[in-house]
Amino acid sequence: MKPSQPRVMEWTKSTFQPRFEHGDQAQAAHLYGTDDGSKLGAGFGRLTNASFEWTVQYDEIILVLEGQVSVKTETETLTAGPKDTIWLPAGTRVIYQAQNALIFYAIQPADWAQTNGEQG
Repeated sequence: MKPSQPRVMEWTKSTFQPRFEHGDQAQAAHLYGTDDGSKLGAGFGRLTNASFEWTVQYDEIILVLEGQVSVKTETETLTAGPKDTIWLPAGTRVIYQAQNALIFYAIQPADWAQTNGEQG
C-alpha cells in the first residue's frame, strides 16, 4: 500500500468511539494507521471512570495530556500526569485506571488486530 500524503489532523475534527467492551470507560479517536500505509498507529483516547484489564498486543507509548493515568502491571503501578509518558512493550498484562483523562497514544504494529484476529 502506498503511504498517504503528509497532513494535519485537526483536534476539532476528532471523533471519539467506544473501544471494545469497555464502552464509555475507553473511547478512542483514531488518527493514523494502516489506512495510511503505516506500520505506526496513533490517536487520542479518553478514559472515564476506567478500570479494565488488557494484554498489550503492540508496543505502546501513552502521553497523558489531561488528568492522571495509572497502569498496573504484574510487578508495579505506573502513574503519569500531564506531559508524562508510559512505555508498554508488547505482551505486557495491565490494568488501565483513570477517573477522567485525555491521552495521545502511539502503537506499533498498527495492524495488530488483523494480525491477531482481534476486533480493534
